[in-house]
Formats: sequence, structure tokens, C-alpha cells
Amino acid sequence: MSKEIIVIASDHGGFELKVLLKSYLTNNGFAVLDLGCDSTESVDYPDFADAVALAIKEGRAKRGILVCGSGIGISIAANRHQHIRAALIHDRLSAELSRQHNDANVIVMGGRLIGVDVAKDCLRAFLSTNFEGGRHQRRIDKMS
Repeated sequence: MSKEIIVIASDHGGFELKVLLKSYLTNNGFAVLDLGCDSTESVDYPDFADAVALAIKEGRAKRGILVCGSGIGISIAANRHQHIRAALIHDRLSAELSRQHNDANVIVMGGRLIGVDVAKDCLRAFLSTNFEGGRHQRRIDKMS
């Protein structure tokens, strides 16, 4: 059985958290498609949101992770793509609800706002929680 591929990217403000989350993913049996950035040198977050959206659209991954300093800018950029449902989360419950009710295919975190342990807990919840469907599907259909 092949490993699920998770696409991940960040800007400079999220680089350090991205590295830690990438390690967490590989240590837990996931394959990681890292689309950058590769340092804390200043870059433009929309470029990385677009790269993750394209990877998902092309089928190179079904789910993704984005990180910028606050998570706000990169989530706005990602959600410009009709096939992306990027959820900016701050705790385990928001990660679970993003999957259960919104069928989020991208989780977004603020590298300067969230602690490493909380970020890992959010990622675990995102990866292990299923979409509930039902009444929520009707709402998802209106966004797609």
C-alpha cells in the first residue's frame, strides 16, 4: 500500500513550523511533497498557496498544509481557488470541525501564533477526522 502524499508549503514566516510539521508527517508514515519555501528569507505567500492548490488540482496530493506568519494571508490566497477549502485553525476542535463540517482539504496555521505541540495536535485531528456529509454536503456543493 502506498503512502498518502501530503503537500506542504509556507512563506518565510511559516518556514520553521513547516519543517517541524514535515518531519512529523514523515515520522507518521506520510509522504511529503514540499513546495517551499526553503528558508526564512522573505518571499510572497500567494505563490506558495497557488503551488499547493495546483498540486491538489493536478492530483499530486489530495490534502495539503499551508503556513505563514499569521495564517491569514496564505489562507485567503488559497481559498481563491474553487477546488480548495482551506481552513485557518488554532486548536484541535477547529481542525476537527474543518474536516467534519467543511471537508477542508487544506489546513492552514500561523507559524508565529501557534505552538508546536498544538500545531501537531491540530495536524493529527485534520488527518484523522472524516467529513460527515449529510447536511454539510449541500453547503460544500454551493462552494464548489
